[in-house]
Amino acid sequence: MQESQLRQTYVPHIDGLRAVAVLSVILYHLKASWLPGGFTGVDVFFVISGFVVSASVDRLPAVGGWQGLLRFYARRIRRIVPALVVCLLVTAVLSALFIPESWLSETSDKTGRRAFFGLSNWVLASTGNDYFSPRTEFNPYTHTWSLGVEEQFYLLFPMLFLAWARGGRGRALSLGLFALATLASLAYALRLVAQGGQEIQAFYVTTTRFWQLGAGVLLYQAMSLAGRFTAVPVARGISWRSPVLLLAVAALGYGLWSARPGHSPWPDGLWPVLSTGVLLAVLHGHPQGWTGRALSSAPMVWVGKLSYSLYLWHWPVFVLFRWTVGLETVANGAIAVLLVFALAWLSWRWVEQPLRHGARGPRTNGRWVLLGLAVLVLGAGLQSALVKHQRHYSLSTVSRHPLDWYPYAKGLKKEVPDCQVVESQIPVAGGQARLLQRGDCPGGSGTGTVLFVAGDSHALVYNELLRRKVVQDGGQVRLYGSGGCALVGMQGWRGPNPACDAYTRNVLDDIQANARAGDVLFLPGLRVPRLAEQYQLFDIAQVQADLASPAAVSGRAGEVAVAIEQLRPLAERGVRIVFEAPKPVLPAPPYRCSDVFNRHNPICINGMEIPRAQTEAMRAPVLDSLKQVAAALPGATVWDPLPLLCPGDVCKPDLDGRPLYFDGDHLSGYGNRVLLPSFREQVR
Repeated sequence: MQESQLRQTYVPHIDGLRAVAVLSVILYHLKASWLPGGFTGVDVFFVISGFVVSASVDRLPAVGGWQGLLRFYARRIRRIVPALVVCLLVTAVLSALFIPESWLSETSDKTGRRAFFGLSNWVLASTGNDYFSPRTEFNPYTHTWSLGVEEQFYLLFPMLFLAWARGGRGRALSLGLFALATLASLAYALRLVAQGGQEIQAFYVTTTRFWQLGAGVLLYQAMSLAGRFTAVPVARGISWRSPVLLLAVAALGYGLWSARPGHSPWPDGLWPVLSTGVLLAVLHGHPQGWTGRALSSAPMVWVGKLSYSLYLWHWPVFVLFRWTVGLETVANGAIAVLLVFALAWLSWRWVEQPLRHGARGPRTNGRWVLLGLAVLVLGAGLQSALVKHQRHYSLSTVSRHPLDWYPYAKGLKKEVPDCQVVESQIPVAGGQARLLQRGDCPGGSGTGTVLFVAGDSHALVYNELLRRKVVQDGGQVRLYGSGGCALVGMQGWRGPNPACDAYTRNVLDDIQANARAGDVLFLPGLRVPRLAEQYQLFDIAQVQADLASPAAVSGRAGEVAVAIEQLRPLAERGVRIVFEAPKPVLPAPPYRCSDVFNRHNPICINGMEIPRAQTEAMRAPVLDSLKQVAAALPGATVWDPLPLLCPGDVCKPDLDGRPLYFDGDHLSGYGNRVLLPSFREQVR
């Protein structure tokens, strides 16, 4: 086969390889245990993309300079942008309808916005959450990271490849440039692995992924330079290709099964890259044998042709199922997969094909590029508008009633327009603290008492209560908070946390340096184990057993002694210390279970209510320990929110139809307002 034939012949087994890649990714995302390394199907895509984009450019008449660049970018825009923009906008609408703002979804909107410009991989790399964490699993735009890698690769590709079209030395130059860039990328990936702790960066960024796309480009260039590389006669029976293909298929299967989270793209991405390269090289022009026939079969080719749309749509569909009815049952999984294929076909038939191969659109490459950029900017603007106005059309009760659900105190400005809370940051070793104080308000600044509030996320979630108190009573609030780091947490028995210990010391040092007689130190925190995270449930019987275990009893006794020693200097100075008694913890997160469309989600299976007697039993040993600490400190007291949060025999997530909690243990904005009068009385 001559080089011109190599460039122009359609090779159906490439679509078959695309099918293998996309089905592996879909299967992994549907249930990871079914194909534990299926996420490396993306690595297969990268090699194919490098190979195919080289072939597609090389088969066109040579055009240099700006015209060559514009032609390349116009073709990429027609291939990528239409289906991407449609998918992102539909996802934005559905996300606004069904997904409220939360810890699980806090990076979603930014990821989606950056996805229009091929930058979502850098957003995900900067969040500190890896590809396998809950916040990425519930982000409907997570999958666009790989599109970002490809789009950034395409920005560089023509700069390195256009010399190829000149022939002769130009080809050697292009081959050398790609070889250097590929080796540099691989070396950088190896360096991050050697450094350790860089798994998130290594997974998402283009600099560690370029070598996989570059491998595809180098393969195409090597095959082209070989001339008759693929023209070796096909022997009947067993030939040298049979064992090579068998090894390549085995290596691909091994990679798709055995790849480990945190070990990609190196070293576990090596097997998919090598095996894909071998399959492309050996089968090109010779798709005989069971491997070639299987990959070139009609079903595989059909899936391969839909692979881009399948990849685009499968993830947002799966994520929306996770947020609403759940994806755990066989029935829901089957419905989700059918919906994915239906949406992918519609996208391929009515968006991809007409704009990619039809005559519609601008007549020049330059105008195609301008149109593509304009559509991307417009799409990102529409997505931002959809997010901004979510509360006006969302089906989520959380999004429709943000003032009740979120403790942001955003309604305070309308309630008290002539008084503002001034917030500033105070540097503290290992972090920061917030300083809240009343600004220009009628009645002056109020009392000179300072309220110090220190704890974990349960301290931070008192934001609305504290702001309202500042408006009503004046004074200052110094708020220290770090997730999972409660002062006098009474859960140290669950395992050491050196980072929290250091944070606690720094906070206490800062309070020691600034507190005066008559000031108040309020210590809230999660002091009993959760029954539900925002994304998973815990066994209630096991939680109760753990609380009563010898390790827990001994651990609390030790914390009592340490707390008395740490806090005694403050108490003896005249600082009044107020401990928060354990609040009820709920068996399901209300913000995920309060709508008709999510009430039957598996996360809600235990219901949102818990008998008060069970709550009292869980918190009794912790409350007893807190009382021991308070009794040993002059002027210390324990404030108990339980009577207000659970006035009956059953602790409920709401009061008179308004939410007391946001998730399984954090208060809502309305919950803050319910507790405010009691809290003011306690610290007065």
